[in-house]
Amino acid sequence: MPRATVPSYLRAPNPPSGPDSSVRTLHHRKPMEKSISGSVVAQHNSRESCWIIVHGKVYDVTDFLDEHLGGSKIILKYAGKDATQEYEPIHPPNAIIDNLPQEKHLGPVEEGTAQKVEVKITDQERARLQRVQARPPLSEILNLHDFEAIARLTMPEKAWAYYSSASDDEITNRENHAAFHRIWFRPRIMRDVTKVDWSTTILGHQSRMPIYITATALGKLGHPDGELNLTRAAARHGVIQMIPTLSSCSFDEIVDAAQPGQVQFFQLYVNKDRAMTKRIVQQAEKRGIQALFITVDAPQLGRREKDMRMTFDAADPHEIGKSGSDQVDRSRGAAKAITGFIDPGLKWADIPWFKSITKVPLVLKGVQTWEDALEAYDQNLAGVVLSNHGGRQLDFARSGIEVLVEVVEKFKEKRGITFPNDRFQLFVDGGVRRATDVLKAIALGATAVGIGRPFLYAFSTYGVDGVDHALQILQDELEMNLRLLGARTIRDVVPAMVDASNIHSHLVAVPHDQLYDGNYENMQHARLRDVKAKTKL
Repeated sequence: MPRATVPSYLRAPNPPSGPDSSVRTLHHRKPMEKSISGSVVAQHNSRESCWIIVHGKVYDVTDFLDEHLGGSKIILKYAGKDATQEYEPIHPPNAIIDNLPQEKHLGPVEEGTAQKVEVKITDQERARLQRVQARPPLSEILNLHDFEAIARLTMPEKAWAYYSSASDDEITNRENHAAFHRIWFRPRIMRDVTKVDWSTTILGHQSRMPIYITATALGKLGHPDGELNLTRAAARHGVIQMIPTLSSCSFDEIVDAAQPGQVQFFQLYVNKDRAMTKRIVQQAEKRGIQALFITVDAPQLGRREKDMRMTFDAADPHEIGKSGSDQVDRSRGAAKAITGFIDPGLKWADIPWFKSITKVPLVLKGVQTWEDALEAYDQNLAGVVLSNHGGRQLDFARSGIEVLVEVVEKFKEKRGITFPNDRFQLFVDGGVRRATDVLKAIALGATAVGIGRPFLYAFSTYGVDGVDHALQILQDELEMNLRLLGARTIRDVVPAMVDASNIHSHLVAVPHDQLYDGNYENMQHARLRDVKAKTKL
């Protein structure tokens, strides 16, 4: 298969040498390489001979131009120059090292000689940087909505578009949150709630809260430390982080950043090359990953139009329409360049193969009907995540919380099984912004709830301290709401404490959520470009 269809961070590492075989060797070249002058590199600035510099190393990417899933144009922009600033947010450090043949690794560039692409600070960017300086202190961030509000004003537009976008008309994206508003509490009174305990067990592992940090891609778009912000904050609060396949940081970086005994799961996009998938899974297990969450709702990426429109807007309007200049498929926005490897042929018959290559619990992520949940149970998997990919795949897919109600009902009817259940665990993600959302899912049978975007917004605006504060907010809300519900522990949050009778009524009136709606950015139509036409007389 072409090299470009395999993201570098999914490639198997070269066998390391030395006594510690668990240490990954990122650079395979011999020591004492001769440095290359930046002026020499600058001469290779065309399609016929294209060299770039990444992290101080020179690479010949001439033969790779037409294979690059993001198109050749972005590489040619940096031909003969230092491309690190464009490369780093969407690739882990070892990406280009693994993705190019060894003979294309030309050596280090002489220090201080590399030509950099001039970055022009526009008035719009200058205004954004001023807003960054005006961020409120964390003490004024009172809820997860606040992080999103500040992120919208202070993040680079490209990053905001990628994180916030969802598929088509974004109906499902909004429904994920609105569905929680169709569930009402039935709190109990006169119970001793002097001491309350919101800890739980997820796939046999202790967690201080019934939540986990779910997998989200491209963390460095929001912050230079990317997913490491999540790893560090998860350790502080004793919650589990799910490491994404499409992380900006390398898998090994994230695992190495974990504290001793810290539990991490791994989210897997299945590669068309099953030998490669096997190596990825077994490397993850070797490094201590405690569960494998296989994404099953993305045989093709949904159309995320906010992200797509940002990609169009970033193009040079004078180049659009010129021969060969707009051949890049922009139909998937920023996600296009990192997802071409995903196997659309994944099927139920593959489950025995996954069981044969690993001993860690297997969970299917992206289950959207009771029939598929029941099939997963019958195939002796450890559980399912009832999820629609944060509204980023099939628009008008139902919310995970609605599917949860259906799954619990049908499992009792078909198999006589009730939840929560240690044999087969149900998880929900999508739309969670409050501890009340978490407790509604727990009451309806979920073991835990995955939270994604709010943590992205937290570290994009405040780094690891933002994620730490977000987790503290959730902890404080859990403590308060357990008392108000009359539940001393998570086990005491039972179905009788909620009324979900309207969960399937999609047009029923629900309370207006001003914080959420205030953050939602309306979709836009296509618009005229600001291009000065050159008229020939």
